[in-house]
Amino acid sequence: MTDTTFQSDLELYGPGAKDASVPSLAEARRYCRRLTRRHYENFTVGGLVVPRSARGHVANVYAYCRWADDLADETADAERSLELLDWWKAELSACYEGRTRHPVFVALEDTIRRFQIPREPLENLLSAFRSDQTVSRYETFDDLLGYCRNSANPVGRIVLCLAECHEPERIALSDSICTGLQLANFWQDVARDWSMGRLYLPMVDCRRFGVEESCLDAGTCTDGFREMLAFQVGRAEAYLRIGLPLVARMPRLWQLSVVLFVHGGLEILRAIRAQDYDVLTRRPTVSKWVKLRLAADCWWRLRRGRLGAPPS
Repeated sequence: MTDTTFQSDLELYGPGAKDASVPSLAEARRYCRRLTRRHYENFTVGGLVVPRSARGHVANVYAYCRWADDLADETADAERSLELLDWWKAELSACYEGRTRHPVFVALEDTIRRFQIPREPLENLLSAFRSDQTVSRYETFDDLLGYCRNSANPVGRIVLCLAECHEPERIALSDSICTGLQLANFWQDVARDWSMGRLYLPMVDCRRFGVEESCLDAGTCTDGFREMLAFQVGRAEAYLRIGLPLVARMPRLWQLSVVLFVHGGLEILRAIRAQDYDVLTRRPTVSKWVKLRLAADCWWRLRRGRLGAPPS
């Protein structure tokens, strides 16, 4: 379904916008905060415990990602999406050259300058969105990991910049967490992605477990599908748990946010297991009550020095 609010924003701020006025930094920041509150379903888990001084900058980064995502998925036309993503990349280049016009980039330029965020992770995200317009299947798990390196890992690297702790050991742990989160979201959204013509389950695994695309068309959760998804859920969990030591290596004010994102991903996997891996007939979700319980449990364990301990 087309997001009418995004279509309105595209008319106001897109490549064909007639109003060439540049918003003030304050106006741009307000726009990014509104966009974040409107869309970011996970903000109640991890975002609200981001250090207060960084929340505005997190919103600026999220607004950049949100626009890129919508440019890729809200046009229902792959060729048009690629054109818009090219435009967005040109706007990113203009941002790094000090020629900002779009409200997102007016706000993001301040964040980039304040935290010395390199261009590479922001460009890598656009590469992933472009890939979604041209690639709908992944033959091997390694192929899928290559996609995650552009679609998920850059987000964690940007967060490390915001936390001012961007160094190799932390980057490796962050990459593991972000890959695990991306995989968890893939397994949660198999039916939704399939409805858009995309399949992130590796084809080699589909053949191994005897999962035919016809069963996805029919929404039939076969025994083979359950076995395959159980295997994929185990993979995602391994990546999340490998990255858990990052929590103790983060600045104190960022630890709760990071541990919440890790355990938020683990809760998605738990929800998938709770419905016996049938993600074709019903999308597994994490309720607001579970999110609140998770936040309280993680906060208590951090206070007791049990940084990586799983909630009860």
